[in-house]
Amino acid sequence: YNDRREYMLSRLEDMGFGITIEPTGAFYILANASFLSDNSYELAFDILDKAGVGVAPGIDFGQGAEGYLRFSYANSLENIKTGMDRLQKYVELHA
Repeated sequence: YNDRREYMLSRLEDMGFGITIEPTGAFYILANASFLSDNSYELAFDILDKAGVGVAPGIDFGQGAEGYLRFSYANSLENIKTGMDRLQKYVELHA
């Protein structure tokens, strides 16, 4: 999973997502997405609707995670690349 983790971290950071803590055990990245919206719930559904990428809203993990999105890299590298490409197009249009 390390190659997928490193790839996703790099892509997310390049898009402007803030990564406070890099994951070392699980298959998830919690990324600061407040440059796109302060409402992680609405943002997660907008990304799903407009980019076809499923992410979890930070608010689902408590008020302290509002403004964040959780990404999973428990998928193939090919699918992750496709998702990151779609997400990048979304960010370019909405940032």
